[in-house]
Amino acid sequence: MKFINATTCAWKHAIGEDGPKPDPDPAPNRLLTLEQWHAVRAHWPQDVPVAIEFPNDADINQLAPDLSRIALVVLDFPKWTDGRAYSQAHLLRIRHQYKGAIRARGEVLVDMMQLLARTGFDEVVMRGDQSQAAAQKALDLFAPVGFYQGDVDETRPWFLRRSAA
Repeated sequence: MKFINATTCAWKHAIGEDGPKPDPDPAPNRLLTLEQWHAVRAHWPQDVPVAIEFPNDADINQLAPDLSRIALVVLDFPKWTDGRAYSQAHLLRIRHQYKGAIRARGEVLVDMMQLLARTGFDEVVMRGDQSQAAAQKALDLFAPVGFYQGDVDETRPWFLRRSAA
């Protein structure tokens, strides 16, 4: 898992004088809202990487036609009890075979690290009061043994992995 500092992150919003630009010009490392992406996707160059902030109440399948052009999908956890972004990440990895980065942001807590990793996230922006060291420790807790259930990295349950060995 990659821990991201939001203030030093290379991906930047397209902001104008009055807030987010409704139709930003293509530039490397642009972080666009879904609305901005819909406004510019027809003329966005194929070779310019883009990141999309995707709301957790929208259908992730609408990104499917553009996934080859998207380097990073940022999924939101507005509350730590709202798990819709887990499902979105899982669908991106399993159904759509998305190979780009998936970032969790918002109310991201240490307690969520295992499930974030197992559902396809590879980057996190943790809530300010959370410890990166504790988050790494949580991630390493089951690493030597693994999990009984399958996940996005190993879809077979433990008993099938064991019988194949």
